[in-house]
Amino acid sequence: MRLFIGGAWVEPERGHYEVIDPATEAVVGLAPEASRRQAHEAAAAAKEAFDAWSRTKPEERAAMLDRAAEVVARDAEAHTRLARAESGATTGTARAMQVAVAVARFRRYARGALEPVEQPLPPQISGAGPMGPASVLGAVTVRRPVGVVTCITSYNNPWANPAGKIAPALAMGNTVVVKPAPQDPLSVYALARALEEAGVPPGVVNVVTGSGTEVGEAAVDAPDVDMVSFTGSTAVGRRIGEVCGREVKRQLMELGGKGAALVFDDADLDAAVRGIGTTFSFYSGQICTAPTRVLAQRGVYERLVERLTGYLGHMEVGDPAAPGTVVGPVISAAHRDRVEAYVELGRQEGARVIRRGTPPEYGKGFYVAPALLVDCAPGMRVVREEIFGPVVVVVPFEDEDEGVALANDSDYGLIDYVWTGDVARGFRVAGRLRAGGVGVNTVGRNMEAPFGGFKKSGVGRDCGSYALHAYSEPQALVWPG
Repeated sequence: MRLFIGGAWVEPERGHYEVIDPATEAVVGLAPEASRRQAHEAAAAAKEAFDAWSRTKPEERAAMLDRAAEVVARDAEAHTRLARAESGATTGTARAMQVAVAVARFRRYARGALEPVEQPLPPQISGAGPMGPASVLGAVTVRRPVGVVTCITSYNNPWANPAGKIAPALAMGNTVVVKPAPQDPLSVYALARALEEAGVPPGVVNVVTGSGTEVGEAAVDAPDVDMVSFTGSTAVGRRIGEVCGREVKRQLMELGGKGAALVFDDADLDAAVRGIGTTFSFYSGQICTAPTRVLAQRGVYERLVERLTGYLGHMEVGDPAAPGTVVGPVISAAHRDRVEAYVELGRQEGARVIRRGTPPEYGKGFYVAPALLVDCAPGMRVVREEIFGPVVVVVPFEDEDEGVALANDSDYGLIDYVWTGDVARGFRVAGRLRAGGVGVNTVGRNMEAPFGGFKKSGVGRDCGSYALHAYSEPQALVWPG
């Protein structure tokens, strides 16, 4: 495996590192270890390619993105196996939520490349005065590409997350440097090969990788980079923001989450349990949008805990390639130990820990048995901090005001959820929640809706046409009428 810089596959200056299968601990492949110089070289290649790419016709960009979607779809099963091997996702998740979503995003932004970029503004009529005679000034805003965008992607979805950055950035005429998460970068190189086959011009897409922080830092601070799009932890987002702030680089950041799920007394408990249960099964809880912080009204608290406990009994933990597996491994041994430490912390803080399911007996793999922590208090660390694993905490509340206050008592504000039989209350409560998105009686997402967070959950919005705006800047054109 080599780096992809300036349209060429380049030998990494610092050798390679092993990519490990979280389910078996076997080596999936070797990823390139780029140098800091090569990361800057990738940014320079993107800058050199920017002028020509930004001036291509939208129809040309759309056609290239459509071809990329077709190439990825053609090899979907091979991509699914690769994603499963390096991320630990179950086969169903890797196929439907990673590779298939990547295809859908390239197709969506092929259409996005054709969306209007101009918006006429009302004319301004100025009377005669010291600046000159009376006049009428016409104006229009035109969205222009930002320039070179560094895309730093997350490990929990090595197909959909990169596609969700690369496709809208290219649609708007930007060029990109992609720095994948170190744990599962091989899928991103497969995506780069698909883009190369689809005819992306040299330098428009560049991919650099590294096992440590050096390459990511270089991809952020490179002088040729105009914008950074990052998905990951709030802690890393802060560091990126500091660099971007010093250099006045644009930012799009989707950071951590601790999604509150308010369950009212009149809720459909079966629907609520199914929604909350996705925390255990979807990416083994490694997803920032998960409803990990359950706030249950007193009248339904015991019944909800009972049903969630029963739901745990259906959580088959094991080989992600096996058809019956619901919960696969987490990404690494270090992350497994971190999640287990949080479960133990919860016990020490006074929570009652309920667990069902055991990791496979063969002793390999980074497995975590799903955990339900009940009888929790708002001040516990397990309630306030993002665990990023198959762990759900449950806190009781009395009335609507207290439930809303508890939901908002968080450093995060990505996506919250409300389950209630009173739809009017659902929308009323949603209006009081400090979150970038609110699901009312659902954990589903409309991919045309803006996605991003309040507070420490991020800066900016993407998805749908909002991503096209995120990867562009409005330019004002003014002329005499």
